[in-house]
Amino acid sequence: MAILWAEHVTLNTAKEENGVFEQVRDVFSEEEIIELTLMSGFFNLFNRFTDSLHIPVESGDEVAKIKRSVHLDPEKVRGYLATMVEQWPKVIPGPNED
Repeated sequence: MAILWAEHVTLNTAKEENGVFEQVRDVFSEEEIIELTLMSGFFNLFNRFTDSLHIPVESGDEVAKIKRSVHLDPEKVRGYLATMVEQWPKVIPGPNED
C-alpha cells in the first residue's frame, strides 16, 4: 500500500484518485500517511534536482562496480542479516521531548 501511495504522490495523481487515499487511510494512521507523503516528496525533489543539474548520484567507478556485481552470495547476505538482527535494539526509543 505504501508503494501505491508513493506512486500516486510521484505521479501527482493522489488528489485525483479519491479511492487511493481511502485505501491508504484504511492501512496507515494519519501520522504515517504524512510521513509517507513527505518521504515520497523528498525523494521526488532530490531526483528531479540531481537529474536536472546532471549531478551523478554515484561516481562512474561506483556504478561500474555495481554493474559488475550481478552475483549475490546468499551466505554473505544471510550473515549480514543475522548480524543486523543480533544488533537490533530490544526497545526502540521514542522521539525526543524537545
